[in-house]
Amino acid sequence: MQEKLKRVTDALGYTFRDEALLRRALTHPSAGQEKAGGKEDNQRLEFLGDAVLQYLMSDKLFRAHPSDREGSLTHMRALLVCEAALSQIAAKLGIGEALAMDRGEELTGGRTKPSVLCDAMEAVLAAVYLDGGMDAARAVIERCWPGEGEVSRPMQASKGQLQELLQKNGGEPPTYAIVGTSGPPHAPEFEAAVYRGGTEIARGTGRTKKQAEQAAALAALQVL
Repeated sequence: MQEKLKRVTDALGYTFRDEALLRRALTHPSAGQEKAGGKEDNQRLEFLGDAVLQYLMSDKLFRAHPSDREGSLTHMRALLVCEAALSQIAAKLGIGEALAMDRGEELTGGRTKPSVLCDAMEAVLAAVYLDGGMDAARAVIERCWPGEGEVSRPMQASKGQLQELLQKNGGEPPTYAIVGTSGPPHAPEFEAAVYRGGTEIARGTGRTKKQAEQAAALAALQVL
């Protein structure tokens, strides 16, 4: 286990003063031990890590794109903090292999489940924040997260994933509509809505109609 922890810290580029924080971040709920103050797993850290990530990514994008509007910034942030992106980062860092989990969870593919990896990635970021502060967490994001131009794959897959989810039990496929356009003629920003059975699920924005639909699908996946 110690060797796996070292691989994770090497990949993060961060050395913990309190290694117990990292161990808890890498403890799946199936392996958490009941203690007087609750269960010692990564769920509380996941809650904190989500907030830390949202703040730091918002700050990063706000500073990097001073002329972008709120919709565009929200779209970019959604791509960088979605389950697909976080699970890929976690896999690259070796977090799946380092997770403590029970045998049943492992046999059902727990080490490679996107939802498990996403939760663990958020928990690890929270552990870094608690151990070293916001600057340490920011440095991990700078080192380990891809740039905006490198995360198109999760977005491009979002429409197919949403259709698969909605039709899994014989449901209707999603439908899309462009519901708004803003910005100057040379740089328009489109807003798309996605519907299930005529009921709107979510909206997304993009610089092309296709990108707006993909962003709406990604937002719908997060809602569902």
